[in-house]
Amino acid sequence: MELPGDVSNTANGGEASISMPQSEQQAPRDATYWAQHGTGLKVSNVPPGAVNLNVNGRSVVGPLQGFGKMWQKTYAVRISGGNITPGEVIAEWKRNFASFWPSDAHFYGPLTGIAPGEVALLNLAVGGVPLSTGVMVLYADDESFTLMTPQGHMFAGWITFSAYEDGGVTVAQAQVLMRANDPIYELGLQFGGHRKEDVFWQHTLRSLAAHFGVTGVTVRTNVECVDPKRQWAHASNIWHNAAVRTAFALPLRIFGGGRRA
Repeated sequence: MELPGDVSNTANGGEASISMPQSEQQAPRDATYWAQHGTGLKVSNVPPGAVNLNVNGRSVVGPLQGFGKMWQKTYAVRISGGNITPGEVIAEWKRNFASFWPSDAHFYGPLTGIAPGEVALLNLAVGGVPLSTGVMVLYADDESFTLMTPQGHMFAGWITFSAYEDGGVTVAQAQVLMRANDPIYELGLQFGGHRKEDVFWQHTLRSLAAHFGVTGVTVRTNVECVDPKRQWAHASNIWHNAAVRTAFALPLRIFGGGRRA
């Protein structure tokens, strides 16, 4: 998957640093489309009903910092009819992003919408177990936007949403480059997690197409293992596992003893 720029390890091997190509550093004509690197994520406003756990203070992590095998997954749908342009698809996707997700997954976006550097909360159910985490908007312009995951998320990586024209028809695409963040998540992916993720994004793209009046579509899915090796040096990522932390934190919050973290 090609990103608008580069995300790499810092010298300490822990946090991800966000950097632009050298030419953009000299002439930052698209710098406003990029998130500015900070010391940690911060949720400024928590929407009603949202659970804010495992986000504040966390660093974003890319595939270099993940544990499991590296996968590239591409999901695409053709939105035919109506002369819908790629720009219109991206604008609507940003504006109504949460509404295209399955009903058991909740995306609480920032008040400012999908914009570089903004942080959104995710409240999910993974195998029937509640999971609270989030994502940061790494990049966003009129043609695409990219979300990046924090420590403790199910996977370390990027998700890029884009639209383009193919033979006079607009194609909407979601592309994921990821590794499971730790051994627990890797095991979960091996036993049904990959299939559930495929169903998730296929549902999202069908919902997006239906938003434009296009139904009965087939979501083209391509899954490729680009690195079969597991990075045992990052097995300690399990310390930040958001599923485990959510399981312990929610009872404390219910009985008034929990803290947002």
